[in-house]
Amino acid sequence: MRQEIEDFIGYLQEVKQASKNTISAYKNDLRKLESFLCLQGIVSASKITETSLNSYILSLERDGMSPASVSRNIASMKAFLLFLLKKGGIEGDPSERIKAPKVIKKPPQVLDKKQITKLINQPDTNTDKGIRDKAMLELLYATGIKVSELINLKLLDINLLGGFLTCGDKQERSIPFGGPAKKALKAYLDIRESKFDKINNEFLFLNSKGEQLSRQGFWKILKGYAKDVGICDINPNMIRHSFAAHMIGNGADIGIVQKFLGHTDISTTQLYLTDNYANSREVYANAHPRA
Repeated sequence: MRQEIEDFIGYLQEVKQASKNTISAYKNDLRKLESFLCLQGIVSASKITETSLNSYILSLERDGMSPASVSRNIASMKAFLLFLLKKGGIEGDPSERIKAPKVIKKPPQVLDKKQITKLINQPDTNTDKGIRDKAMLELLYATGIKVSELINLKLLDINLLGGFLTCGDKQERSIPFGGPAKKALKAYLDIRESKFDKINNEFLFLNSKGEQLSRQGFWKILKGYAKDVGICDINPNMIRHSFAAHMIGNGADIGIVQKFLGHTDISTTQLYLTDNYANSREVYANAHPRA
């Protein structure tokens, strides 16, 4: 079964061009499934049955896995088996009748406007690092892009004069940003040019060695600033969630916010429509607190 999993992962990489995080999640999920089935004496995908899959799902639930995580594992399993069915590796799909547990979607955690302002103003802009960090925080909150999209931005993705950036792997989208982000970006680009003028690196945000900043590197930076301003419970997506909640709370059309976030399903964006969160350029300018 290991080779069949590797074939599927190769398909995700080469044909579907899935992101590294998506591929890693599929690989981890399927290797857990493989380990469980091997203990049941099932070493070939052709021997997998609906009963064996249900037993696996029950084992995940007994181990205390959340409904959301169980659902993701089921999705990985179904995608893998559908791949094998289409290429003739199995005669029928044993997961066809398996349903994922119902997941109650909770409103995303957000920071209020005062917390966001404190966080963004925390970097010391008398230092090169602080100038870079402020530009990253301003841009994250100004656009609502993911951290993975932030660190993969390239110089050519930024239109400083027009005040917008372009990002997205499968579906490219243009997102405007306001004055504070533009000012912070210009300051960073000035020091980037003087500091790394001889380094041929297309990525926008670099570490002290002139290399592309990693997701882990950004996470460490964010946690440090959050701790300094008394925000103990933070995650990289919280700034993205805050962008969406504040935009909608200030009257932005949910369809426009959906476009900015790159959501394919508007129901995902509708999670920000709760009592707690009270043409696109015009909407952005009127709705974003830091436009």
